[in-house]
Amino acid sequence: MNPIISIAVLLTVLQAVHCQRIKDLSACLLGQSLRVDCHYENKTANPLTYEFSMFKDKRKRVIQSTLNVPENSLKVRANVTQSRNLVCLHLHEFTTADEGTYSCELKITGDYTGDQLKNITVIKDKLEKCAGISLLIQNTSWLLLLLLSLPLLQAVDFVSL
Repeated sequence: MNPIISIAVLLTVLQAVHCQRIKDLSACLLGQSLRVDCHYENKTANPLTYEFSMFKDKRKRVIQSTLNVPENSLKVRANVTQSRNLVCLHLHEFTTADEGTYSCELKITGDYTGDQLKNITVIKDKLEKCAGISLLIQNTSWLLLLLLSLPLLQAVDFVSL
């Protein structure tokens, strides 16, 4: 077998093996709602399925899911939004009774790495408030942010063009 073909096949297999992984799981308070951000890396266009659940008192409670049936008492207070490389859970009317270990589980159709799962412990008094600017930074390229900030920097006479 030609060595170039062998290398090409090996690289294709390695890329398929590492199609997706959860990069980061974070939680913050947005008013009276809990927001859990599940950032992931995806190198395919295959459909994504997800599950957000909470573990408390050694019991798993599914909040929102495309994999399993969610628990009704949590489902009515929750919604999920998806954007490029981010799945975000919003749990409204968050109280200390909702504290526990939250998990994000992702699965991409045809991905050989299997399910990806990450956990985060959520305690209401220890949660930071969600910053509006962080969403802009997370979903915008640095070059675009720089271009958008130039008029502001000029206004405070930091940059003179």
